[in-house]
Amino acid sequence: MRLWMASDHAGFPLKSALKSWLQEEGYEIIDIGTHSEESTDYPFWVHRLAEVFPPQEKAILICGTGNGVCMTANRYPQLRAAIAWNAEIARLARAHNNANVLCLPGRFMNIEEARSAVLAFLRTPFEGGRHERRLQQLNPSQT
Repeated sequence: MRLWMASDHAGFPLKSALKSWLQEEGYEIIDIGTHSEESTDYPFWVHRLAEVFPPQEKAILICGTGNGVCMTANRYPQLRAAIAWNAEIARLARAHNNANVLCLPGRFMNIEEARSAVLAFLRTPFEGGRHERRLQQLNPSQT
């Protein structure tokens, strides 16, 4: 399975740790950037992801709080981004919201918490049903 990743400088350490672990688990990682802890702006990396991301796949975005990357990602209709700081929030983002982008707060999660959230995100299917109706209301101009 392919998995897309991007971060700013604040998310880079967590992204690096997750990337290594996910590759060991057999995932093909498409790392959009950044590739260092040198200061950079999170919107740039989200915009780069949005240009090439296939919406049927999944992505992980990481910045200091997760808020910046999440707000930027949700400006694109093909990105359904959800911020999660634990496995249950990540699971519900997939099950109820069909999120295809997981946003993590790099400065507020340790690697164990992040791994748990990522696994929940990757392993949880969308439930559909009443949740599908709600998703269709997200972008009313496109219905």
